[in-house]
Amino acid sequence: MFTKGQLIFAGFFIVAFTFLMAWSYRKDIKNHKIYYKNTALKVGFWFVVAIIFFRLINLYLKS
Repeated sequence: MFTKGQLIFAGFFIVAFTFLMAWSYRKDIKNHKIYYKNTALKVGFWFVVAIIFFRLINLYLKS
């Protein structure tokens, strides 16, 4: 399915990408605390609203 070279590249890419993303996040953690206060709460709220909205659409279309 994949050649050995493709698998090696994929493995290297995943490791490097994960490392660089973690490093970048740690570098910007001070800015995250300032500019993104309560973001998880807001995202969670709108996620629940979207789920309820889609559920209501689903119930409406089935009736």
